[in-house]
Amino acid sequence: MNLPSISTLNDLTPDAFAAAVRPLFETAGPLAEALYAGRPYASYDELIDRGEAMANEMPMAQRIEVINAHPRIGENPAVVREQSALSFREQGYDREAGVSRAEVERVYGELTELNRTYEDRFGFRFVVFVNQRPKSEMLDLMRDRLHNSRESELETALRELFSIARDRCQQLT
Repeated sequence: MNLPSISTLNDLTPDAFAAAVRPLFETAGPLAEALYAGRPYASYDELIDRGEAMANEMPMAQRIEVINAHPRIGENPAVVREQSALSFREQGYDREAGVSRAEVERVYGELTELNRTYEDRFGFRFVVFVNQRPKSEMLDLMRDRLHNSRESELETALRELFSIARDRCQQLT
């Protein structure tokens, strides 16, 4: 999977544009619409930087929609694979064969509970730039982030989402 050239991206229809940038952001409607309205872009770096600035200026409900477009850490593998092949690989679902079934079940169980607790506390999904780290490392990180303020977590989730986009852009261009 490759991204279209930036000049091609700039000329796409709104729906085609949203589909083309989905691999970068798991694109929620408000972000896709803002990015489309912000055309033209000279580079993908500019698109991502402007997208981050736009997302940070959106009303709260739209920022949450952008964050919630991203798959949950530890979501059912079939769901993640269907939503995002990139998230599936980044979260290491394809590398779990070498881990004992009991350990995988333990980690998934804890992630399910932590996701529920996090979403109940903050009202949006936990987003982190996994960068090939095992899910077991996410457990302590999620526990630590539960102590943050809602505003701090919202800022962190958006920053992480755009870090993921920058990494994906390097892989896809």
